[in-house]
Formats: sequence, C-alpha cells, structure tokens
Amino acid sequence: MPGVSKQGNVTDLPDEAGTASPSSSKTRIVDIPDVLTVKQLSDLLQVSPIDIIKQLMRNGIMVNINQAIDYETAAKVVVTYGYEAHLQPQADRKVTTQVRDIKQEQLKHDRAVGGDTRPPVITVMGHVNHGKTRLLDAIRQTHVMDTEAGEITQHIGAYQVEVKGQKITFLDTPGHEAFTAMRARGAQVTDIAVLVVAANDGVMPQTLEAINHAKAAGVPIVVAINKIDIPEVNIELVKQQLADAGLLIEEWGGDTVCVPISAKENQGISDLLENLLIVAEMEELKADPSRPAEGVVIEAQLDKTKGPLATVLVNTGTLSLGDTIVAGDTWGRVKAMFNDVGKQVKEAGPSFPAKILGLNSVPREGDILTVVASEQQAKDMVEKRRQMEEQESTAQRGVGLSNILEQVSTGQVKELNIILKTDVQGSIEPIKNSLAQLGTDEVRVRVIHSNSGNITESDVMLAIASQGIIIGFSTDSEVGARRLAALEGVSIRYYDVIYNLVDDVNKALKGMLEPTYTEVVEGRAEVRDIFPSGKASKAAGVYITDGKVTRGTSVRVLRGNELVAESTVASLRRFKDDVREVTAGYECGVGIRDFNEFAVGDMFEFFRVEEAG
Repeated sequence: MPGVSKQGNVTDLPDEAGTASPSSSKTRIVDIPDVLTVKQLSDLLQVSPIDIIKQLMRNGIMVNINQAIDYETAAKVVVTYGYEAHLQPQADRKVTTQVRDIKQEQLKHDRAVGGDTRPPVITVMGHVNHGKTRLLDAIRQTHVMDTEAGEITQHIGAYQVEVKGQKITFLDTPGHEAFTAMRARGAQVTDIAVLVVAANDGVMPQTLEAINHAKAAGVPIVVAINKIDIPEVNIELVKQQLADAGLLIEEWGGDTVCVPISAKENQGISDLLENLLIVAEMEELKADPSRPAEGVVIEAQLDKTKGPLATVLVNTGTLSLGDTIVAGDTWGRVKAMFNDVGKQVKEAGPSFPAKILGLNSVPREGDILTVVASEQQAKDMVEKRRQMEEQESTAQRGVGLSNILEQVSTGQVKELNIILKTDVQGSIEPIKNSLAQLGTDEVRVRVIHSNSGNITESDVMLAIASQGIIIGFSTDSEVGARRLAALEGVSIRYYDVIYNLVDDVNKALKGMLEPTYTEVVEGRAEVRDIFPSGKASKAAGVYITDGKVTRGTSVRVLRGNELVAESTVASLRRFKDDVREVTAGYECGVGIRDFNEFAVGDMFEFFRVEEAG
C-alpha cells in the first residue's frame, strides 16, 4: 500500500495498461513540502533515517535526524529510492514562512524522547503603574546568578535568574502588546504569564486585556498581587475581581496560583519565584540539548560598529559558535554570542537568551531561528520564504465573516474568535450572551476579549494572533488600528444595533451573509501650489501629509468642511517624471480627472472601496 504521512504523501501511479499490482513500470510520486526534517522524510519514504543521512552525506550535506532540509535537498534523496519528487501543493502545505510546523514537530519530539527539563520562560504583564518594572528590577537585584559577577545590566531583553539551583528565564517585554505581537508572527515563546495586579487599584482595563491575551495564548497565569505594603489595601476585593474576570485562585477552589508581594519592599519575591518553578514542573517543559538549535528572535538592531545584532531565545537544541542559521528572511553564521550581562559564550542551550553576531541583515522580532546544514541551504530557504511572503501579502490572511463558512468547510477554522469593543460597559454582557447562543456543530462562537472604548492596535494584534475578527458596537477604531487591520487582513465590523450584529454573525455561520463594502482611506495631501498642465488643464502641487497616493486611485477634494469634488487621480508626477506612487513626506504634482478648480489649502483624501470581511 502507498505510504502516508502528515508531512506529505506517496502515490503509486499505474502504468499505461492500468495495472494495480506493484511493478517496475509504475511511477511512484512523493509530495514533499518546502521544508521537512530528516525523520519526517524517512517516515514518508518508509526507510531508515540512517540511510537518509548516508545519502545526504554522499551529496556533501552533514545533518542529523532532527535537522530540517529543504525541498531540493530532499528531492535528490527520493530519486535514489525510485520516487519522483513533487512540491506539495500550496493548499496542502503546513509550513509557513516561520516553519511553525517543523518547530512544533521538534518540540513534540523533545517531550516524546524524554528530553532534559528546561528552564521556564516567563513574561510579566499587567496594567500600567501596577509594578511590572519594579518587580523585574527586584528579581534582577536579588537573584543574580552565582556564576555571574557584578550586577545584572540590561544588555538584552531577556535574562536568567537562579532559585534553589534551578533557572528561570524572564522576557523583559513592554507587556501584552509585545507578547501578542510575537504570537501573531508564529512565535509561541512564553511558558507562563505573571499577571501583576496592584492591591490598591485592583483589576483595571489593561489587566483584563492581559488576562485575555494570556488565555488566547493558552499559557498558565500566575497572579502577583503587588503593593501589599500600602496601608488598608483590600486584597480580598482584588481576589473577587479576579474571579469576576475568570481567574479563580487556588484558595477559593480554583487553579490559579496567587502570591501577595511588595516589589518595593522586596516582600514575597522568593515565594513568587518558587511558585513559578512549581507551575513549570507541572507543565513538564522538555528540550533536547543535543539537537541543532531552534529559537525565536526577541529583539534585533543594527549596531554601527558590529552590524546586525539579534537577541535569540533558544527553544530547543544548542546554538554554537560557527553554526549556519536562518532567521526569517535573513541568514548568516554565528560569529560571536553574549549572555545577558554581555559576557561572551560559546553555546546557548534550551531557554537560554543570547545576543548573536553574524547575520547578514537585521531580522524581525518573532522570527524563528533555525540551524541548517550549509550556506547554500540557508540561501535557498531565505529565497523561498521571501517568495512565500510575497504570495501571502497579496492574499487575505485574516478570518472574515464573509468567508467564515468556506474556512470552516476546509477545516481552517473550528471556532470564530471575536474581539468585542463597545461604547459603554453595559452593552458588553447582552451582546456576549446573544453571541453565546450562536454556533453550529462545525464552529462555535467565542468572545476572547471585550471592553469599552475605541478599537486599538492591541485589539488588532490579538485578532491576528488568534485568527479572530473585531466587532465594534457604537464605537470607532483608532487610525493606527485601521492601518494595521488593512495591512494584515483583519476584519473589523461596526454596528449600532445589537440585532443586526447578532444576525450578521448568525448568517455568516450559515453561509447567507451578503457582502458589504467599506471605504479605506489610503492617504491625505495638502495643496500648496497650482500650475498649468497642458492646454486646458491644471495640476495641484501637493505635500503628502499622511499615507500615500497612487495613480488611478479615488480622491475627494475638501475645502474646509465642504466636499468640492470626487473623482480619480489622472496623473502623478515627481519633478518631471511620471510615477506610480508617492508616500508621506514628499511633494508631487497631482492631476484629477475632470476637475481643475483647485485652491491653495485644499485637502485631498485618497481612498479605495473594498469588500468588508
């Protein structure tokens, strides 16, 4: 029988006579994804991994069983076993530009083979001014690792502390926005989230956001009730607010660890760290340090003297000096590594944060770092990722109400995640209760975050990370949120009547929702001069104040608050050259179809109309 694998498939094609029995006249086809491991290829071909490694060595490629290889490399191997290699169709591929499935497969392997216990990776989140920074400072100052001399300085955005001989890695991020931004890029970095809640303030709006972001990531939450040194604080009230927000602490019969602390007075810090180790033990965090490293870029920068620098958190394996690495759409060879206090190291094992030197350009935060066998393989992987990103940038990446049924039928979506923003708090519960009654056997509706106020960039990042949509009820979205949503293909729907909101979601789940159209403002410009353009026409000399202008796009002319004209951009010039597009901060000449009555001070608003998701 033909072999079958989740990473590809094997098909026996009959010969011209149509015989079904095995014979030498059959052509055996194997579908291979862009990237897969040696172990996955051996499973696909049903041969020993050792034989695969030997074949690769004959081609001058030195790898081990868990190392990733690209399609071309795998294709050379399958030919020797009598197969014909085909690139797996795009619709069937599980590999994205971050090689997420390879990473998940390797992490599963680490747990299955009983890899070594690795230090937990912790992110601290919470409302502004509730003490996140002071807590991190207290941990840094009082738990410097014995192996390091002197005080820990913030050389990189992650560091390790040691508690009773066990290590803990902390991500020094700005909060849940950065946490979710990395998840949106495919980087599931955090093992445990510490939620800091001030005892004198209680649960606040950003506290709720942090809770929902952590829940969407599926990581356990440990609550640190801070500022217990302030007189007459009501800790029990804070616990009740946490319960109302869906976090029931252990002493109330729940499963959320809660530790009272005072970061200012250094109270309860050791207790918090010990509880983090207990939670980590329950999570059974494993990694295999003997394999090639897989990691995530935490932050990156271009140093004037050293060139591109990237802070990497190793998830599994060991990163060593001289390793050839790929990170997103860049690659290089590790020339030097530094730990969190700036000391040079030769190796970085699981959960170890290190700053590396040697990439040929600056990667992006959240890029997956992979060790590969050769420079040629690295170049090939980078080129493929760039091509795939170009393809993805032209497609709608987000989930939308108008295409939810299609995505359900293809298995891409099993639940509709909704971020709900309303004008007032009182509107939230009626809408959530109404949405909770919807759903089908194939997909259920889940409100993963709700709050009052305008739709923000943080809401959009959560929608990206959770493959959800945003619903605004009697509220608007911030400019930055609209831009990010348009860039990432996130659907934002606006409603003023609850019935219409619920009815649209219900129709979408049943495949009856008619498409709606929305207007997207692409840019704005101010008229600063007017000059002739041809015999009877004029052009406006403008300064692009925001966004961009593209030849052929729709435009409206505004004089004060009055709409003067609405047409399209007929011509676009920079100096004497015709151009297709001009961005913010530049001047250009704009001609508008069938309109010449410009006035200095007029505002141009460039827009397009598109189908709403």
